[in-house]
Amino acid sequence: MSPVTIPSFDDLTLDPSGPKGNAWGLFGKDNHLGMLNLLTPEVVKQAASEEIKIGARFALDWKLNALHKPAFGRQSFEKKIHHKAPRVVNDDILVFNTQCSTQWDGFRHYANQAYKLFYNGTSQETIETTDILGIDSWVDNGGVVGRGVLIDIASYAEKNQLTFPAFESTVISLDLIKKVAAEQGVSFRPGDILFVRVGFTKAYEQLSVEEGIALGQRPVSRFVGIESSEATLRWFWENQFAAVASDAVAVESSPVDGPQ
Repeated sequence: MSPVTIPSFDDLTLDPSGPKGNAWGLFGKDNHLGMLNLLTPEVVKQAASEEIKIGARFALDWKLNALHKPAFGRQSFEKKIHHKAPRVVNDDILVFNTQCSTQWDGFRHYANQAYKLFYNGTSQETIETTDILGIDSWVDNGGVVGRGVLIDIASYAEKNQLTFPAFESTVISLDLIKKVAAEQGVSFRPGDILFVRVGFTKAYEQLSVEEGIALGQRPVSRFVGIESSEATLRWFWENQFAAVASDAVAVESSPVDGPQ
């Protein structure tokens, strides 16, 4: 794929038939990667050559059964062991909603609700009748591999005796994210994978099973997350992040109050 010039945030909307601020078609109408296109061989090579120091490896995923009851009415994780007697051989049978633990929101997950269209103007009918926009496209292109940049809000809060309730609609402001990034001495470059740690998983792991189930059954799901605003969108875009991830239930504070 030829290099693409990223337009300014103010020059979006690219597809006039789509919602305000869309970047549909920037990498081609049939492209399934979005900003993951920024993970070019040059970007990945630079990250590997400059950032790997001691060779330590870290798992970024949570256990599949960590949530005692997933929010938003989702199915809980189930595991069955099938003993293939009389031999001493076991098969695992797993049943779960892909949103029950750590996961990426693929482009097939959540459409623009006003236009009822997914990334690049894809309709619900197309989603149901084809395989386009699946995260398998990411895997086919080498996966999500690049320079990860952590903004550790939870550690900052602990250090400064601040409290950000994990099970309420607590908003982590963009100004705070910028402040913590500056304190950490973090700078960004195109193709970075941004991680924002807000402390949800740590707080959840302190709950009893009963408390976790009750939390997942609340009629309104209220959880800590980052500020949902045009300013946040602009900051993401101008920094040219390849992807954004968090230990929150959603990246944004829930319920979402602002641009999604």
